[in-house]
Amino acid sequence: MSTPIDPITVEVIGSALQSIVEEMGEALVRASYSTNIKERRDCSTALFDHRGNTLCQAEHIPMHLGSFLGVIPAILERFELQDIAPGDVFMANDAYAGGATHLPDIVLAEPIFVDSTLIGWAVNTAHHSDFADRGHEHIYQEGLRIPPVRLYRKGELNTDLQSMFLLNCQVPRERLSDLRAQMSANRLCVQRMTDLCAKYGSDKVLAAGDALQDYAERKMRTAIAAIPDGTYSFSDAFDSNQRAEAMAFRVDITVEGDQMRLAFDGPPQVRGGLNLIYTSLLAACYFTVKSVLDPTILPNAGLARPLTVTAPKGTILNCEHPAAVDGRIAAAQRVTDLVYGALAKALPGKVMAAGNGCCTGAIFNGTDEKGDIWVYLETIGGGGGARPSADGLSGIHVGLTNTSNLPVEALELEYPLTLLRYELVDDSAGSGEFRGGMGIRRVYRAEKACRFTVEGSRVGSNPWGLEGGLEADGTHLDFGDGRTEFAGMVDLKPGQIVSIVTPGGGGYGDPSKRPEDAVRRDLAEGRISADLAKSVYNLSV
Repeated sequence: MSTPIDPITVEVIGSALQSIVEEMGEALVRASYSTNIKERRDCSTALFDHRGNTLCQAEHIPMHLGSFLGVIPAILERFELQDIAPGDVFMANDAYAGGATHLPDIVLAEPIFVDSTLIGWAVNTAHHSDFADRGHEHIYQEGLRIPPVRLYRKGELNTDLQSMFLLNCQVPRERLSDLRAQMSANRLCVQRMTDLCAKYGSDKVLAAGDALQDYAERKMRTAIAAIPDGTYSFSDAFDSNQRAEAMAFRVDITVEGDQMRLAFDGPPQVRGGLNLIYTSLLAACYFTVKSVLDPTILPNAGLARPLTVTAPKGTILNCEHPAAVDGRIAAAQRVTDLVYGALAKALPGKVMAAGNGCCTGAIFNGTDEKGDIWVYLETIGGGGGARPSADGLSGIHVGLTNTSNLPVEALELEYPLTLLRYELVDDSAGSGEFRGGMGIRRVYRAEKACRFTVEGSRVGSNPWGLEGGLEADGTHLDFGDGRTEFAGMVDLKPGQIVSIVTPGGGGYGDPSKRPEDAVRRDLAEGRISADLAKSVYNLSV
């Protein structure tokens, strides 16, 4: 029988739990070594209850929920509960046996005990910029696969396991330092949770966690019930530089009372790192539905209870072993577009146009004067979709990604690369009564020979507009030597230049309704060209 608890105490404890995961995230970022974590903040933190249900997740990377959803069940399946002790730390990254979603995202989970009773789990994941220059025909080419294993047993480091892991990494010094930062974040969480339970009692903290999940469920059901019953469908093209032809994705969202079913369909899984495991699909759906229906819903396991998500097994959207999954974010971003497109029909006037719809990844790797390998990873944002009452934001990450850019100073200090241009792209946004956001141009010069790998989508398709808004421009690549094909992997010579242009966001509403002063302001501020102002907005210039 659960401990009775009043709503005010639930709110106080809930705020404390959220502050713990946010503090965990700051500790992880501040203690980390690699630019991808300390500068780009490509990491996430979360708290789970003793059953493995999400209590709260920090506002970091929505995609990382896919790893969090699977890791505790994977640990509990592999280890007997009575064999788990204080000071144990579990490490995992495998999409099929480790509860994660792709190999670079390494998850550390530490049990939280109070008076010898398991009350929860401290969990974080960080994207380790390693495993570069790999193939993606199947997951065995993509890096070291780690099922849930004990990195620490009762506080003692498993040095053999750590040595084996580091031997399989291309930049072991970064990996070791980032792992230590992840350890510090989890230990901070354990201490904060222990203190919280000492103040309120562990029974009351657990009861508050249950109440918070029930509250999230009630809010989600209320939001779904406000949608007219029916089935709302949407299709979109998914293209990638890893595939010769675009593929069709589709979703049918059925609303019945306070329940929602999201049924996806897509092509069979491919020999390329584009496939999603089921928890990746869930993460995309939970984030997108929450963001449209009620952004104030608490990010815990309760919000998922009214939602049913399906996709045929063996497809890109619900792949099976041994499908490659390294670039799963591209397909996951299209899932977000699908759900937005379908919900725009269910809730007209409440959904924004498509954002850039991709997570353009640029990876450079080479060797330094000592012969050590270096790896630089950047995921570049683009335009946000126009909103029903406002322009889209420019130069941002959208959907499931939420990383920062790597500042020029950090890039040029740590890697043999020079950033020649970093700017918003004129005319890349979709026109409309409210225009979309602009994409980004990022131009690199290799100072030493290195290998360049690019992963992207919206290469042959464009982010769509709504209610008469026009589509945005897509992704472009230029190597400065006449080649513009979106090649996946290229060897760069010293002095060679590569330019990446990311998509803008779709427009919202009829462009003819855009006020003249807004068009002139866009023109004056360089957001649009004179040609676009005349041809689309009929402005005399």
